[in-house]
Amino acid sequence: MKILMITSETVPFAKTGGLADAVSALALNLSKQGHDVRIVMPRFYKIDRTKLKPIETPVAVAAGQVETWVKFYRSELPNSNVPVYFIDHEQAYGRDGIYGTKSEPDFHDNPYRSALLCHGAFQLCRMLGWYPDIMHAHDWFCALVPVILKCLCRNGYFAHTASVFTIHNLGYQGVYGKDSFPALGLDWGLYYGGGLEHHGAINLLQAGISCADMITTVSPTYAYEMQSLEGGFGLDGLLRVRSDVVKGVLNGCDLETWNPKTDKLLPANYDAKNLANKAKCKAALQKKMGLPVNPDIPLIGIITRLADQKGIAEVFAPSYGSIYSMCNNMDLQFAVLGSGERWCENEINALQSKLPNLRAYIGYDESLSHLIEAGSDFFLMPSKYEPCGLNQMYSMLYGTLPIVRRTGGLADTVEQYNESNGDGTGFLFDSLTPGAIYDTVGWALYAYYNKKDHIKKMQIKGMTKDFSWEKSVHGYLDIYSQALMRGCGVNTADWK
Repeated sequence: MKILMITSETVPFAKTGGLADAVSALALNLSKQGHDVRIVMPRFYKIDRTKLKPIETPVAVAAGQVETWVKFYRSELPNSNVPVYFIDHEQAYGRDGIYGTKSEPDFHDNPYRSALLCHGAFQLCRMLGWYPDIMHAHDWFCALVPVILKCLCRNGYFAHTASVFTIHNLGYQGVYGKDSFPALGLDWGLYYGGGLEHHGAINLLQAGISCADMITTVSPTYAYEMQSLEGGFGLDGLLRVRSDVVKGVLNGCDLETWNPKTDKLLPANYDAKNLANKAKCKAALQKKMGLPVNPDIPLIGIITRLADQKGIAEVFAPSYGSIYSMCNNMDLQFAVLGSGERWCENEINALQSKLPNLRAYIGYDESLSHLIEAGSDFFLMPSKYEPCGLNQMYSMLYGTLPIVRRTGGLADTVEQYNESNGDGTGFLFDSLTPGAIYDTVGWALYAYYNKKDHIKKMQIKGMTKDFSWEKSVHGYLDIYSQALMRGCGVNTADWK
């Protein structure tokens, strides 16, 4: 099968979140199974042109109100033969930031930048003489791909091409004023016909949902939650209408990077058969964070983007969050790594000046993130919603028990602790309140101090779970087959 991934992010070239990891991992694992997978993305300012291979032929792209000439470059995903094509246009992409900067969080010309990538993906195929079976577009920035395929290009060379649209986070939709429509390079008839009209504005994500042959998201539970009034961000009605093509496929983990047995960022390695060196990692984490080095006190790790989605108010908000009470009333320690909303960064700094058992690093540090996963006893993720989540998977693989809200991918991956027999892999709660977080942490600590055998059993079960991408790949291949049947009437069973 020939598959083109259209994305705004791919590691190691550009990343703001899990989207970049998921695209590269999925492409690599599809390639390993013999599929012809290629990726196209913008060449952002920080992607060094001198390290890429230029494709000399310039290409005209019909984004905006006139044709725009662009150039393509090529590289490969590391340690693979998966091609990555970069669309180069200095005015659109030659700046800091992928979607925005601190001074301009959402670039005013994002509709044009998005359209240039989406139209450019079709022009790339024409230039290469390579026409994919599947055009797999990711998130709102690439949502015009299904629109262009369905409304403009499903004939000729693209007659047997189907679209798959993956929503990594429904909370980001690409909503802009109606005056931005001309930047999309589409006829005005598609303002309504392409599903772009949204309360008198344009909504790129909505258009992708309206036109895609198949729609996926990154966990089965999130696929269900997106169709609810509470989790639909205003698009639940449309998603319910299209529910027959909405599927959830859980993301996998990079098991080469996240493996406590081989992780080079740890002071000592361990596995499910011998957990002894986990204690060395805990001592190293306590020392690095400036916490008292004590093997017997439970240590809770938090690695998070300090944003409303992650439940930060319920943990850190002044006079409301639960962390001050937990640190005062419970015999525990916290190690926090994260950055984001300024009020929360300031509050965490204030809290750690008052609480000797809370220490934090504001920012991001890859080595520290691995040490927190390995050195913590528990990992707290009280997300308001979590499409997939990776840290709870990393935690289980490292023998660290998650304490999570039962939502999205957290609900799909963490098994509730059973007090009667010690079964399960973590501790789940439902209500996103400071009280629920406080009580669930207290429950976990009770097990830590009184049910050592249960804790050990849960650790081993978590460390031996299969979070590989191989399972995810099979799910996507099935969805690709459904997309081809729905969009083009192509039965992949006939290929064999």
